Amino acid sequence: MTNNWVDIKNADLVLIMGGNAAEAHPCGFKWVTEAKEKRKAKLVVVDPRFTRSAAVADFYTPLRTGSDIAFLGGVINYLLSKDKIHHEYVRAYTNASFVVKGDFAFNDGIFSGYDEEKRSYDRSKWAYELGPDGFAVVDETLTNPRCVYQLLKQHYSRYTTEMVTRVTGTPPDGFLKVCELIAETAAPDKVMTIMYALGWTQHTTGAQIIRTMAMIQLLLGNIGRPGGGVNALRGHANVQGITDQNLITDTLPGYIKIGSDKEQELQAYLEARTPKLLRPNQMNYGQNTPKFFVSLMKAWFGGAATAENDFGYHWLPKIDKPYDVLHMFERMHQGQMNGFICQGFNPLAAVSHRAKVAAALSNLKFLVVMDPLATETPEFGKDDGAVNKVQTPERRNEELRRPTACVRRISSRWWSGFRARPWSGRLPS
Repeated sequence: MTNNWVDIKNADLVLIMGGNAAEAHPCGFKWVTEAKEKRKAKLVVVDPRFTRSAAVADFYTPLRTGSDIAFLGGVINYLLSKDKIHHEYVRAYTNASFVVKGDFAFNDGIFSGYDEEKRSYDRSKWAYELGPDGFAVVDETLTNPRCVYQLLKQHYSRYTTEMVTRVTGTPPDGFLKVCELIAETAAPDKVMTIMYALGWTQHTTGAQIIRTMAMIQLLLGNIGRPGGGVNALRGHANVQGITDQNLITDTLPGYIKIGSDKEQELQAYLEARTPKLLRPNQMNYGQNTPKFFVSLMKAWFGGAATAENDFGYHWLPKIDKPYDVLHMFERMHQGQMNGFICQGFNPLAAVSHRAKVAAALSNLKFLVVMDPLATETPEFGKDDGAVNKVQTPERRNEELRRPTACVRRISSRWWSGFRARPWSGRLPS
């Protein structure tokens, strides 16, 4: 989240897409009701289903499942073509004025630098034009055809109302109404917040969807302001904490990435993770990465972490490749995992490519599911016809089901039934 839950009360417009906060996140949604009551904020919901959030919205419009990015692309085109952006903010706090090198292009759905054999991009062709001083060339007038602003206008011009409604199924009047409400927050005295959840993050294009919404908020000047931001609605108790407390394989506390096995020296590690300044006197959160790293190592190792021993960098493990949830199921699918203990997680519904996940689970020798609810995952091998078509003989594992309570207290410690992560002390009253 770019903002906090309580800050939502400062919004003039709340847009919910890819989530259902009223039902799934009631403790967060109360701040939406606070904004509606105290600031007369409007609530807009765009969702394939008419949810409980939609039921209390000032405006609701549907869209086809998986078409969110086309809808948001249409919003960007509307804002740019109608000149409904916060010009002062865009010039001062975004890269809209930066001039891009001539190597960058977009043709027939493919960006420049694409390697068909590797199915990946050479992003060096997407770089900014640098001046003699080593900083990015800018055009404050935003008229240079190679500046980010003009390239953005060109790219999103294809997202016309007709195209958006054809792809998303959203009625034209519904789409335009949402655009009009969003455009109002380009005013300096108005601000919008966006709330999303797994309906965005678990798409194969999830990162692009969230980036697109972030671009909308930057065009409107709604990032870094009270009541603004792009805010993820976290699900299980420790989904935020799992990131904060480095329970993810490639992350250290404080959102610091762990080194790879190719980065055996501290200097190489820091250079790869510290962004280069593109403008004189530029303020950049990431430029403090070396300070964050040293602070963490001092907290862990105290006086033993010194400049002479690279602050203990060599004591940290290094990884050879990502070990995220997608990689885990890939290994499972290839028969490289024997067992899986699944607690507070429903991968069959939450991970992309349902059929592949089911096939991966069938390769296990054993599967343990611990959850307060009966979810799809322990039922993956049950043939329910069109709803869940499986070939039962392919299943080769033993399944154990263990129901758990949502929250339990053990010896002055609180455990979440969703994660095997203990807290010392008491829960706040």
